[in-house]
Amino acid sequence: MRITGYRTMTTVQEWGRPVGDVNGVFADGAVPVPLVLVDTDEGITGVGLGPHVEIEAVFAAIEGEDPRGVTALYDRMLRRTFKAGHAGAVFGTIGALDTALWDIKAQAAGEPLWRLLGGRDRQVPAYASGLDIGLTDDELVAVHQEYARHGLRAAKLKGGLDIERDRHRLTLVRDVLTEAGHGARPGLMLDVNEAWTRKQAVRHVCELERALDLTWIEEPVRRWDAEGLAAVGRGIRASVATGENLTGLEQFRPLLAAGAVDIVQTAVVWGVSHFLRVAALAHAHDLPVSPIGATPVPLLHAATSVPNHLASELQDLHPPRGLSLDLHIEDGAFILGDSPGLGITIDERTIDTSARHPSTRAAEGPHIRPEHAGRRLLAVTGNSRPARRPG
Repeated sequence: MRITGYRTMTTVQEWGRPVGDVNGVFADGAVPVPLVLVDTDEGITGVGLGPHVEIEAVFAAIEGEDPRGVTALYDRMLRRTFKAGHAGAVFGTIGALDTALWDIKAQAAGEPLWRLLGGRDRQVPAYASGLDIGLTDDELVAVHQEYARHGLRAAKLKGGLDIERDRHRLTLVRDVLTEAGHGARPGLMLDVNEAWTRKQAVRHVCELERALDLTWIEEPVRRWDAEGLAAVGRGIRASVATGENLTGLEQFRPLLAAGAVDIVQTAVVWGVSHFLRVAALAHAHDLPVSPIGATPVPLLHAATSVPNHLASELQDLHPPRGLSLDLHIEDGAFILGDSPGLGITIDERTIDTSARHPSTRAAEGPHIRPEHAGRRLLAVTGNSRPARRPG
């Protein structure tokens, strides 16, 4: 089996309400979701979630290779880019391609990725995360009542602008989860997206802890501030969670060495191989790991195979436009299905139809092989419609 080409497309997650955090809000609730499709000469197509930045240069490291050698190909992509800088969006492109290769490998084996990676239990514990800083009190309550109906027992709120407001909103959500019968002390987390200084963080969290039991405070200070994160951790009772914006093990090592993080996080767009390596590094420090992302399917599969997974973020209860996922939510957990690979099905025609939306683009890409175009999405959609040619 050989890698023959790739295509990119961008669909949209339609929340139907404002979503965002301290750094900004999508007022219309429409959030872009970039995708990468990787093709093979055997008609299997893998799906990856993540950006397309410098994808031609990154893809050159894997073109013509056997996609089943995914771990070695991940390192080839890193080596191809590290001199110019492999962090940020370029790291996301590597992660998207890496995820697509894992999808191909599991499809070729005829197994769901969670089983291929050595997972035993298809159930992945979840917590609710509504990106809810722009909601009114009534809207906030309604959103978390819906999460509670799916059995969620823990919730993460966006905040960081005002102590009284954060305390009020956390109390509202605590009461929703308690009234739903999920126990007197449901899990509560606050994510401030790196908005504070060290002293602001300690003061704000200590004030909240007078009335509330917080499981963790997420990204209280800048992601690279190992000394500051450690200082915050010493000054509060809650755990400190961070890592979703760190790219590469070299960025995690200083934080772990400084005792600066209690919950190690990694974002879905950075890929499966990255998550597995971060999870192993965290496990060596006796720390739990928690995946982050709006459509966390790849890391849910990977989470089943690591010993230190804590809980995964559940954002929208509906998939992005044009995507179907072989999983469901039950009793506060993701339940993964048996479809080979990631279990992500793409309805390309739906994405094509919605291409008028500014956040949605149909498939495109320079690496389309005409001899395989007729079966490009056969493995993911069962639709043998010829792929669009560039130009």
